[in-house]
Amino acid sequence: MASDAPAAKKARTEKIIGTHNGTFHCDEALAVFLLRHTTAYRNSEVKRSRDPTVLDACDIVVDVGAVYDESKQRFDHHQRGFEEVFGWGFTTKLSSAGLVYKHFGKEIISNQTQLPLDHPGVQTLWLKLYKELVESIDANDNGISQYPTDLKPRYKVRTDLSSRVAQLNPPWNKSLDAQGMDEPSSLTGSEFLDRLEYYANAWLPARDLLISAIQSSKSKVDSSGKIILLESFLPWKEHLFDIESEDVSSTPPAATYIVYPDEFSGDWRVQAVPVSPESFESRKALPEKWRGLRDDVFSETSGIQGGIFVHASGFIGGNKTKEGALQMAKVALEM
Repeated sequence: MASDAPAAKKARTEKIIGTHNGTFHCDEALAVFLLRHTTAYRNSEVKRSRDPTVLDACDIVVDVGAVYDESKQRFDHHQRGFEEVFGWGFTTKLSSAGLVYKHFGKEIISNQTQLPLDHPGVQTLWLKLYKELVESIDANDNGISQYPTDLKPRYKVRTDLSSRVAQLNPPWNKSLDAQGMDEPSSLTGSEFLDRLEYYANAWLPARDLLISAIQSSKSKVDSSGKIILLESFLPWKEHLFDIESEDVSSTPPAATYIVYPDEFSGDWRVQAVPVSPESFESRKALPEKWRGLRDDVFSETSGIQGGIFVHASGFIGGNKTKEGALQMAKVALEM
């Protein structure tokens, strides 16, 4: 007997999202939240079942059904042979969260930020949120460790998002199906939206300002690009390495010193760019003969007025004026 599921879909106007019943997990909780923030599935009803007849009547199915087919709106990752990844350099196998985010994430980001879908910022935020949030959910659900399994962790962490969602499941001696998807979906969704708000309103503007500063500094400060002048403080380190990694030219990274105003004192700083974001080693530390000197002693030794200090390791120094800080950077490049 033929299924009447297609006819049932046409007969109703509200959309239904299908996912599995039983224990819920972080990946489908986030997948459901994301879908409910798309135009097509906004505020849709959720049906939890493993019955193929029930799932066939749904408009979209996530994390169950053993099918990944965008044209059929099926987004499961449990089937044999599934090896889909996000791309763009990411190699972690996707869960239902990653699958939904891969196909619908840009639309959701565009809706939430009010940026056009083809705005470069949407693409940047889409990749950033996958890296900082969604990828870990994919890895956790697929049993992929952060580090080699022969290393024994020194302590347990049970405060990550996947663990917090798992703790919302009823205990073993209560009905699993009595618990709906609203609470876990809201938990994952609030984390997603909080991250998106920060990256869109704080992280992305800092990146844009740094890009402008790099361009301006090449034309006004140092044509080689080795000195970058920031007219106001901003968190530059992560962005600088990201921007350099996106440069497809064969030119090695040029930035050596960042000059910026101290956000508290009003003085100016010269900071050496590290060899990597987490490294204490600099590409070119401030000159050894300046290190550990302060105030007039530093100014007399360097011949640069307004000196405040140079750290003993040479990773940072200070001057009372922007002009003095720029001079420190220019002289250090030649030493």
